[in-house]
Amino acid sequence: MPHHLNVTSEIGQLETVVVHRPGPEIDNLTPDSMTALLFDDIPYLPTMQQEHDRFVEILRERGVDVLYVRDLLAQALAEESVRLRFLDAFLAESGARETRVFPLLQRHLSSLAPLDLVDTLIAGVARRDLPAERPEHLSDLVTEPSPFFLDPMPNLYFTRDPAAVIGGGVAVSRMRWPARQRESLFMHYIAHHHPLMQGAPVWYERPHAASIEGGDELVLSPEVLCVGISERTSAEAVELLARRLLGGSSGFRSILAVEIPKLRSCMHLDTVFTQVDVDKFTLHPTILGGARQMHAFVLDLDSHGDLRITPRDGLEAVLRSSLGLTEVDLIPCGGGDLVAASREQWNDASNTFAVSPGVVLTYDRNRVSNAVLRQHGVEVIEVPSSELSRGRGGPRCMSMPLRRRPLFA
Repeated sequence: MPHHLNVTSEIGQLETVVVHRPGPEIDNLTPDSMTALLFDDIPYLPTMQQEHDRFVEILRERGVDVLYVRDLLAQALAEESVRLRFLDAFLAESGARETRVFPLLQRHLSSLAPLDLVDTLIAGVARRDLPAERPEHLSDLVTEPSPFFLDPMPNLYFTRDPAAVIGGGVAVSRMRWPARQRESLFMHYIAHHHPLMQGAPVWYERPHAASIEGGDELVLSPEVLCVGISERTSAEAVELLARRLLGGSSGFRSILAVEIPKLRSCMHLDTVFTQVDVDKFTLHPTILGGARQMHAFVLDLDSHGDLRITPRDGLEAVLRSSLGLTEVDLIPCGGGDLVAASREQWNDASNTFAVSPGVVLTYDRNRVSNAVLRQHGVEVIEVPSSELSRGRGGPRCMSMPLRRRPLFA
């Protein structure tokens, strides 16, 4: 069966996308664990699920085929030998092999059907979930250990980050923080064992030491990939990706690498910069000048096939030259007002998600930025966001496109 992947732009008509509906893993966040699990607050799950369901409903109303991570992974793990290899790797990455309950965990989890296994791993395995007849240990009596043997995975609803489709292949991420590294293990097994992706080239593999995440990867055209050098994507990873992507038959001819502030509020490129139409981009205004200005570099191959790195000045100029545009419309988050921009960028106003050229999904809470987008001729579809936004990611973060209709002839 031929693979299903084709993403050659950020804005072509969306055909197939992967999401994750938040579940019990959110209710397993605690005040003690939320910082380590990269949350600033604990969302209210029932409202969060209603908001995510509306997000999915909007996509389906636009003709998009919406797939869920849990279903894809369960299907990829249908064969028992694959499932056991996956479980062994998951337990190793969770640090469970070194614990006294490892045999109990392994027995319990290996007895589950594929979908039950996936749901259990996402939610986390609490001490109360294991058989009560296990022997008591002194450490249970004299310390206050974590209530979980396996931590929950509350960030999984940001499906953009663990992997990204680039052209006809996939880049499986090496996640920066331990709390999210198991998410890319999910994507590794989907990429290698699910018919939708099996046979597609893999541009980046998670065993690489250098971290890279999907939120930093924007496909601007069939020949140009934009990658952020950020808090979570290293310059070394961008070079590794460039050597693999540009040296083969991917169709990509250059990578535009842009350095952004290495801050939690700007954790990925798509939190400060996204494409909304052929010649329109939304961005946080502070990255155009001053101490937080983007530094841009063009990576391509010279006549000998060696990687060439060329520093470039001015985001607008490099976008025009890279994409062959005469004009570029840079739409500032918050309309350029520094107070509105700061508030709304914190709630991912620049994290727009295009379903077709000039039609984007945004969070409803970003009133100023949404009004500015409309003034620039962009159709804005608002997603309810009182709880979804608490995870510090927007509509683009919550979506992993597998297919878009080709935009360029």
